[in-house]
Amino acid sequence: STCACVEYYGKALESLIKQVKIMSIHGKMKHKRNKIFTEFRKLPGGILVCTDVMARGIDIPEVHWVLQYDPPSSASAFVHRCGRTARIGNVGSALVFLLPMEESYINFLSINQKCPMQEMKLQTNVLDLLPKLKSMALADRAVFEKGMKAFVSYIQAYAKHECNLIFRIKDLDFASLAKGFALLKMPKMPELRGKCFPDFTPVTVNTDSISFKDKNREKQRQKQLEQQR
Repeated sequence: STCACVEYYGKALESLIKQVKIMSIHGKMKHKRNKIFTEFRKLPGGILVCTDVMARGIDIPEVHWVLQYDPPSSASAFVHRCGRTARIGNVGSALVFLLPMEESYINFLSINQKCPMQEMKLQTNVLDLLPKLKSMALADRAVFEKGMKAFVSYIQAYAKHECNLIFRIKDLDFASLAKGFALLKMPKMPELRGKCFPDFTPVTVNTDSISFKDKNREKQRQKQLEQQR
């Protein structure tokens, strides 16, 4: 749903999925976008992590799956996104992830976009990759900060969804969401002010001690910390 989520999960997938080319694209990559898109089209296979910027007006041959992790902010974008696969007589699949509280979105799309859907059974043999993602955040401040930024941007985007009668921010389980983002602690943001999260356990590590793997960035951070002290 946001550029920050693309940056974070694109980075995560690079580490978690080996021997598959992972590329990321979003609206803030103004000069890089065409280059990345052209490179991806030439690949024999791969995964492209993207925002709604890739919803329409593009042509990528032989897309087998379109996975919509966040329901797009507009219903028409949902259909355009699904249309990236099964083009020109080809067969393809599209999947959208919905929380139980969001299931009325299915009826909404059926009426609004004439787009019927069927439920896919939950997979039972799913690997828990969140501990690995947490370890990545503990080992590199860049990953830790990307995760925090992605979480904040996700909640802000959710609050602005055009179907706000279905996607209600007050119904979100923030603790489960934070676990899903593999956060080490809850960020400070207006939407969470005054709330308690007994189901979320922050790490015992002082997150200020997490360093950047990039030595230049870490040197700059230490300099800023020194100035603050």
